[in-house]
Amino acid sequence: MTMRIGVLAYDTCFGAELFGVADVLRMANHVAALAGGEPVPFKIAIVGAAGGAIAVAGGVRLEVGRLRGPIDLLVVPGFDFARPAELDVRLRALRREVRLVRRVFARGTPVASVCVGAFLLGEAGLLHARQATTAWAFAPVLAQRYPTARVDANALVVHDGGVTTCAAFSAAFDLAMRLVRQHAVPHVADRTAKLTLISATRDSQGPYVDASLLPAVAAPFSDMVKTWLLQRVRQPYDLPRLAKAFHVSSRTLLRRFRSDTDQSPLEFLQSVRIARAKMLLETTALPVAEIMAEIGYGDLSTFRRLFQARVGTTPARYRREFRRAE
Repeated sequence: MTMRIGVLAYDTCFGAELFGVADVLRMANHVAALAGGEPVPFKIAIVGAAGGAIAVAGGVRLEVGRLRGPIDLLVVPGFDFARPAELDVRLRALRREVRLVRRVFARGTPVASVCVGAFLLGEAGLLHARQATTAWAFAPVLAQRYPTARVDANALVVHDGGVTTCAAFSAAFDLAMRLVRQHAVPHVADRTAKLTLISATRDSQGPYVDASLLPAVAAPFSDMVKTWLLQRVRQPYDLPRLAKAFHVSSRTLLRRFRSDTDQSPLEFLQSVRIARAKMLLETTALPVAEIMAEIGYGDLSTFRRLFQARVGTTPARYRREFRRAE
């Protein structure tokens, strides 16, 4: 069955993210056609909240039509801004797009964002109580602006309840290839990856993080601690090291974090790790031991006990019940 994809074009959106998703899906269509007898996997439309001209980041102008008819996924690229202080102005200018995102999702259509497109999803209310990611450089800003979202600054692509969020810029290609792998036959996905030179192996934006580029955010102390932990989610929890990073005693760190959040840093980290484990159990065939390593645990029995305590079932039983069909 052909999957109908709408990619949202709007003023100041990044053209590379807009067309990156669309062009990879078009390449998959070409590969399927060349294979002979394969149905076209995707129908792609570049759409706007209103018909007419828009100007992508850099000023290139495009004519786009309005979203008409049902779609199976709306993809929201990121937009151009350099500093958190500019964010309110940008988002006020995109209220029409925010309303479209909210309306589409309310009709039951899944929505995906690339890079800081996650802020449009946040403004639309889609990140509430969901795990999400964005460009690592703006993950602290996302977490501050939408405090009920569980922002994973390390993740490349996160799926949660019909909402998909992706990391920065080139993650548009990762999102597109994941769609190809989910909705096209395997050999079409493999050949598309080879043809487009898109790696199928990267799964984290952690290696790309440069702390010197993180924006200064007037965030509560706990938000800064959360960001530090999220950037090191695979590393063992070390309270003295954490306290040293913030130039306070362990006792002071625990007191200030609990005052903000009513939990300890370890409890927060455990909740993030378990949410990540649940997502991997639902969406991948990775062995439990590999999932355990992915989220920073070295002892299988410890991980299983924690998962059972937090989720109420074992990892294996959770996977059997909630594994999503490819």
